[in-house]
Amino acid sequence: MKTITINTIEKLSQASELLKTGQLVAVPTETVYGLAGNGLDEQAVEQIYEVKGRPQVKPLSLMVPDAGAMERCCREVPPQARVLAKRFWPGPLTIVLRSKELVPAIVRAGGETVGLRCPDHPMTLELLRLSGIPFAAPSANPSGEPSPKTAEEVKAYFDGKIAAIVDGGPCGLGKESTILDMSQKPFRILRQGALPAVEIADALVDAMEIVGVTGPSGSGKSTALRCLLERGALVLDCDAVYHELLEANTDLMNELDVRFPGTVENGKLLRKKLGALVFGDPEALLDLNRITHRFITDEVQRRLRDFALQGGTLAALDASELLESPLADRCNFTIGVLAAEETRIRRIMARDGISRDYALSRVRAQHGEDYFRSRCTVTLENNKDEATFYANINTVLEEKLHHG
Repeated sequence: MKTITINTIEKLSQASELLKTGQLVAVPTETVYGLAGNGLDEQAVEQIYEVKGRPQVKPLSLMVPDAGAMERCCREVPPQARVLAKRFWPGPLTIVLRSKELVPAIVRAGGETVGLRCPDHPMTLELLRLSGIPFAAPSANPSGEPSPKTAEEVKAYFDGKIAAIVDGGPCGLGKESTILDMSQKPFRILRQGALPAVEIADALVDAMEIVGVTGPSGSGKSTALRCLLERGALVLDCDAVYHELLEANTDLMNELDVRFPGTVENGKLLRKKLGALVFGDPEALLDLNRITHRFITDEVQRRLRDFALQGGTLAALDASELLESPLADRCNFTIGVLAAEETRIRRIMARDGISRDYALSRVRAQHGEDYFRSRCTVTLENNKDEATFYANINTVLEEKLHHG
């Protein structure tokens, strides 16, 4: 067999005909060259295994031209898979999903899943469109050898063993795609490749619905949060996150110690001493908030990433100072929970076992209702019985959440 080289888009129809008749063609991608065959033709796939010397117990992924191939080749496609395809395809991400019977068992190595990948190379994308078939396409190297980044390297491996090589120039990344299994929850990185895992997780977080819940002390935010929990939301108490960071995050302690000398002793924050420094000094208080908000935001994002990789799509951020922090920008909408002053005083006294005077001083030290009404997407009064307020919260969530 003579291996021909195709180096222009105009000649890709020749490569397309070769693939449609069951022959093998090496193709360029943004990562490495792939050894492509008709992914729906068992005999073509058998040739790939034979030419590469690849054990048939190792499944192959399919190259596809766009996200529309998910519906054709796969079943039970989670919406998060479409989110990632929209963000990263064409690109170095292989998404593993539950396969339809259309995909031959030899591609799946007898399993129930198949990986899909949309390569970011104009010649291979055009070839996929011309051919109208998905390509089974592992890297174009004998098993155990380095993956090729140029057509010349492919030719050195397979000259005379495959029908053609599409020469698209050197591959830019030189590293295989990242493989993400989305066929079950939690989603799992099966191979860390050219696309960092953190970028995948951040994209999933960006697609989540995040509700901010705020309001003054004693307003009854817990009922709103319970409604969200019942809808499967991850609820993050940002004040609790802050206190956890004070106990465990040495970087936070170091920054506080540098900015406010003498407020950290043996790794512990001296809160009264810090309070004495900042609460009468607006500039110092601003610096404190800048430091703490950054650490809280980073930790909240880390927890959101973990939840998104578990398959979660809804989260709630509970923070009394939410509207003053960068986390407000993460929220799709914010709910401000309000209550009459006397109602709040009674609730705080009962909850914390404190005197009326102390409860009153805490209430009056916080933002007033106008602050929340002017900044929140929605504000709700929580002065009546819990059942009424619960129904009101659910009404808001039904209206505001995309998934209802």
